[in-house]
Amino acid sequence: MSQELTAEQIQHALQGITIPPQPQIMVDLQFEQYMPDPDLETIAKLISQDPGLAGALLKLVNSPQFGLANKIGSIQRAVNLLGSRSIINLINAQSIKGEMSDETIVTLNRFWDTAQDVAMTCLTLAKRTGIQAPDEAYTLGLFHDCGVPLMHKRFPNYMEVLEESYANTGEDTRVVDTENRAFNTNHSVVGYFTAKSWRLPEHISSAIANHHNALAVFRDESSRNTQTQLKNLLAVLKMSEHICASYRVLGNQSVDHEWNVVGSLVLDYIGLTEYEFEQLKQNIRELGGH
Repeated sequence: MSQELTAEQIQHALQGITIPPQPQIMVDLQFEQYMPDPDLETIAKLISQDPGLAGALLKLVNSPQFGLANKIGSIQRAVNLLGSRSIINLINAQSIKGEMSDETIVTLNRFWDTAQDVAMTCLTLAKRTGIQAPDEAYTLGLFHDCGVPLMHKRFPNYMEVLEESYANTGEDTRVVDTENRAFNTNHSVVGYFTAKSWRLPEHISSAIANHHNALAVFRDESSRNTQTQLKNLLAVLKMSEHICASYRVLGNQSVDHEWNVVGSLVLDYIGLTEYEFEQLKQNIRELGGH
């Protein structure tokens, strides 16, 4: 997706959807990160000012999926161990839920539950396969569908159309094609602009834009570095969505039509057989209690 879009084109793509502003803590953290010599102590202090985020971060780094030998009890230690870039990616991902949760929309409980599941599974797969930085995989897992709650807020019948989108998916029809016909936009586009607005790394924003375009991405045999990075992120995400049954939780389908189209290409790319993937899927489900 081009970065050179005009304000009018962006407005048209968003179809009246308002992107929530990035929380001040993220603005402050990113400002510190972009300094020539980021101060880890300052970063730890900023995070500690928000007990909710600090607690969520410690819970995450101490989870079995993260696989640390010893429990971490302080934000300072977490920052020292993981580094500012990883910590800021993880915190940014945690913030999105706080900014977008609307307690009155019970419909979205299933959305946040599956986003957290997918994020933790992305983290585990990134560590197991070694093809992607775990913090970036986690961020993509939690952010990839952030356009869904924004679409739901703007279009009252959105969840029904999303279910129809999952039902219609096949070799020639992507999940987002049905949304485009109904709304002239889709959750991948809205998610992309949200990620850009929240200053996520460009390759993560690009993965969000393309996460229902995986068939074209994996059929593209070019060896450009950006394409390899995109494939690495999407491979981890597509496996995670399948393991966490996003097709059932969000799409209300009994069959994962999208995985049936792209699954073999993803596994070929990663170098896993169907049998090995099934074993991996069982291990991860046991680890995460799926």
